Amino acid sequence: MRNKNVQREAALTYQHHFVVRFSEVDMMGVAWHGSYVTYMEDGREQFGIHYAGLGYDDYFRTRYVAPVVNLNIDYKQSLKCGDHAIVEIRYIKSPAAKVIFDYTIYREKDMAVMATGTTTQVFLDPDGNLQYTCPDFYEEWKKRWLSE
Repeated sequence: MRNKNVQREAALTYQHHFVVRFSEVDMMGVAWHGSYVTYMEDGREQFGIHYAGLGYDDYFRTRYVAPVVNLNIDYKQSLKCGDHAIVEIRYIKSPAAKVIFDYTIYREKDMAVMATGTTTQVFLDPDGNLQYTCPDFYEEWKKRWLSE
């Protein structure tokens, strides 16, 4: 198991800005813990749009799916309703047929770390079979965006 206090080197990064909405908080005005998963998902979606070829439309077009098989979040502080925040998404290069992201969620006004996390996705073919090698579209994406 990796040391959670050591950041892995990111091959690509992207920052997605958002505002904590009323619908995402509990009765104390604190962002519900499950909302952080949505913030990470939104950031991952914007990452895929920014680095063209890894967006949801790209997966659908190739008929592959990439379900999240591992999710970890470490909560540091609480976001509150109306907070402006940033989720920084870091793509972690791997030779395996996986898509790995690390995340840091910051409160924008003071750049305090609110949460950190990681997700791992694997590839399933159109019949739902786990892929042990990277699909062609993913290999092409890596060649386009990553310097080897």
